[in-house]
Amino acid sequence: MAQRPSKQFKNTVLGTGAVVLLAALNAPAALSFAQERYHAYKIGQSSYKIQYGSWAQVRLPEEYRINAMHAALLHTGKVLLIAGSGNNQKKFDKGTFDTVLWDPRDDSFKKIPTPEDFFCSGHSQLPDGRLLVAGGTARYEVLDGKVTRAGGGMRVKNESPDKVARLKKGTRFRSPSGVEYVSKFDVTVPKAKREFEITYGRKGHLKPWQSKVVASEARVFVEAVKTGAAGLTTEAAQYRVLGLEGKDADNVYGLAERLSVEKQDFQGIRSAYEFDPRAEKYVPVDPMKDARWYPTLVALQDGRVLAVSGLNDVGDVVPGDNEYYDPRTKKWTRGPFRYFPTYPALFLVRGGKLLYTGSNAGYGPADKGREPGVWDPAANTFTKVAGLADPDRLETSSSVLLPPAQDQRVMVLGGGGVGESKLSSSRTAIVDLKEDNPVFRSSARLPQGTRYLSSVLLPDDSVFTTGGSRDYRGRGASDVHKAQFYHPRTDSFVAAADPAVGRNYHSEALLLPDGRIATFGSDPLFADKDNTRLGTFEHRLEVYSPPYLYRDPALRPALGAGPAEVGPDGRATFATAHPERIRRARLMRPSAVTHTTDVEQRSIELGLTRGSGSVTVDVPKDPSLVPPGWYMLFATDAEGTPSQARWIRVPGPERRPGQEQEQEQDQGRPPGQEPGPDS
Repeated sequence: MAQRPSKQFKNTVLGTGAVVLLAALNAPAALSFAQERYHAYKIGQSSYKIQYGSWAQVRLPEEYRINAMHAALLHTGKVLLIAGSGNNQKKFDKGTFDTVLWDPRDDSFKKIPTPEDFFCSGHSQLPDGRLLVAGGTARYEVLDGKVTRAGGGMRVKNESPDKVARLKKGTRFRSPSGVEYVSKFDVTVPKAKREFEITYGRKGHLKPWQSKVVASEARVFVEAVKTGAAGLTTEAAQYRVLGLEGKDADNVYGLAERLSVEKQDFQGIRSAYEFDPRAEKYVPVDPMKDARWYPTLVALQDGRVLAVSGLNDVGDVVPGDNEYYDPRTKKWTRGPFRYFPTYPALFLVRGGKLLYTGSNAGYGPADKGREPGVWDPAANTFTKVAGLADPDRLETSSSVLLPPAQDQRVMVLGGGGVGESKLSSSRTAIVDLKEDNPVFRSSARLPQGTRYLSSVLLPDDSVFTTGGSRDYRGRGASDVHKAQFYHPRTDSFVAAADPAVGRNYHSEALLLPDGRIATFGSDPLFADKDNTRLGTFEHRLEVYSPPYLYRDPALRPALGAGPAEVGPDGRATFATAHPERIRRARLMRPSAVTHTTDVEQRSIELGLTRGSGSVTVDVPKDPSLVPPGWYMLFATDAEGTPSQARWIRVPGPERRPGQEQEQEQDQGRPPGQEPGPDS
């Protein structure tokens, strides 16, 4: 028997109809209100949620509203939101840096003291559950037309083999013509090296050793003391360091080729910290060798982390000097030399190689380092991967290692042209790395061209994609208020509920242990369609509940007591009241995401044995498939309904003493070697 419409429904329809009638009489604002009213009614229905899921905003007290540039899920279940100065010059000038810790279980928040400007840093999950945070901002950019003092990089040389040169911020350098520049940061120049030469006489007799001194060098950003054209330098010159006398003045000097009033880019810092999830504080570790702003940090199979690219201490893209972090020693060592644009998407794949999808966040020339390929850091070889459509629209694209990770298939979604280009792409493409000669093949297209798309792996082996914009930083009110699921097995997109909040540049999304997806941030350039009003950072925190959370909760799989760490045999057993309901199990690595770049997340298929009142999972022993660290363990039923996650740690393989030094020697760039054409 058909049900009668409820009184609430009739009131809603009548109210909406009245407003629509008013809208027909030239009242566009009323029409917009009517549409919002009907949309709110529609998405609140149970039948809608079961099919499309639903969005909800988290109440965020004003004192915790920060410009969330970075988001990382910790193994305590809390989410670390990092702003640093948050793309806010005034906060940077004041030294006001922000981090907030959010607990999704009770929507509580906590401010975390932030010792450095981690704005546009890199981050990676460590084997013990700490989060490595490295790099950030030393200086904000100054745009063309705004630069009043000539500036650039000064190479500071030290020819003394006996003494380190330490020059404080504010040190002055004077050119032969009397033009003075002042350093903006402290700089330390190591002792010069004394090299000995062995020579032989005519009769083969060994001559006394002769030595020569090779000057050491460091770099520092300098600005002209005087404004305007007086500070311009277009020719190479040697600069005297004011304040030094005698031998010190002879041994320590500056070299610069061109100091101009052109745009000055952001500059990076060397600082590195581990965030301790238990103590809930940043712990300093040794700084990087290179300053980095917009770097990618990727976890490796042996527990180390590789830091790649970024803008250095004078605002140039790091030319290819990458480095390793060892969480056991808390130190950095030289890595393999290879150039990438900033925030390159690098995924650890079988054999310890890294797939570079071509996705990146922007800085760097359009014709260098943007072609996808498989990089072998051990041999430092790079094999290009062809076949990608719209190869000139990879900037601000999204990349994911498709579930399960055993399939070794990586997907690229959307993206835009280099820089402030208006171009965007609806292209998606997948590369199968198990093939002998892998190439990208086009897959199901996005509903529209999209930059800054967030892509999140789910426990049911689908990929949830949301947000983004068609144009650079949402220009022209081009935010995409759409979300969808991608199903790898059928190569198809299925619509999800539309988010209320638009997300473009500086936005993030990640999977929570309860199966929901949280979204943060957005930094639009403008606030209106005509691009006349400057945009403001988006502070609203919106959470999506997928359709699988609206199925019968009594039938949802559940994992009970079990170990906190996988055993030496790669197995772990958990109690469960209904083992027959559990069909699959997945290990899911927690995200650490920024600028649509999330190289941490991966979903690993586990072996599954059902017992009486328990299930046992088998974890693959290949560390390049399952890097050491903490993971969320989800059990799913036949429909893909996930359990609440259990946190479990996968220990890493042991490394023999001295292995780091051997790898540093083998993988680093030989002296004098420059990048090749494919770099």
